Amino acid sequence: MLGKVEICGVNTATLKVLSEAEKMRLLREMREGTNPKAREEMVNGNLRLVLSVIQRFAGRGENPDDLFQVGCIGLMKAIDNFDITQNVRFSTYGVPMIIGEIRRYLRDNNSVRISRSVRDLAYRAMQVKERLTAERQTEPTVEEIARVLDVAREDVVLALESVVEPVSLYEPVYADGGDTIYVMDQVGDTNGENDWLEELALKEAIRSLGEREKKILRLRFFKGMTQVEVSAEIGISQAQVSRLEKSALQRIKDQL
Repeated sequence: MLGKVEICGVNTATLKVLSEAEKMRLLREMREGTNPKAREEMVNGNLRLVLSVIQRFAGRGENPDDLFQVGCIGLMKAIDNFDITQNVRFSTYGVPMIIGEIRRYLRDNNSVRISRSVRDLAYRAMQVKERLTAERQTEPTVEEIARVLDVAREDVVLALESVVEPVSLYEPVYADGGDTIYVMDQVGDTNGENDWLEELALKEAIRSLGEREKKILRLRFFKGMTQVEVSAEIGISQAQVSRLEKSALQRIKDQL
């Protein structure tokens, strides 16, 4: 996609780039109704912005023409909703709008179909999370989000997990100067004849950990708590939880 000259029949090499002053002028003319072509000129003058955004989504197997069209929808929403009275560059407002539209498209067109009710709950949970984070300057727990929405904690967890984008098996999970751990390293084959040996080896590796490391792994992977929740439970910082968790996983991997 990066080397493609044409996208949706548009020659990207000839796309116009507007200055910030020109953008503000066109937006003002749109609001005042003095230039009937201002919106069209504004869209055409920001297509490079859409192009730069969709390049972030390269390598996902999606048709770049489709992403470009969806990105243009986000651009038009940004143009229609931008407040020219605020001292903010248009791109600062437009880029998140374009990204949000593309991510919404990718979620809604995922091969794994998620029910509308679950997706709606996930979006409401994310809105509550953003609002509480902004108000408190700290990330809320799943229980707090569930209380605000008046739903079960398990429903919130399921909803949020359902809209997470698929992760490649070659996505790095941990790297700290040594061998990188990938997702595929943590996915086991349940059909092997040596499963019981691996289970014994895993139990032995866990048994060799300290009590605090065991507790962190139990809370994180058996109770599904976040690192923030674990840090509050144990009484240490999130950074310490993260470091101890990574260290414990690396020791288990080394022993296996």
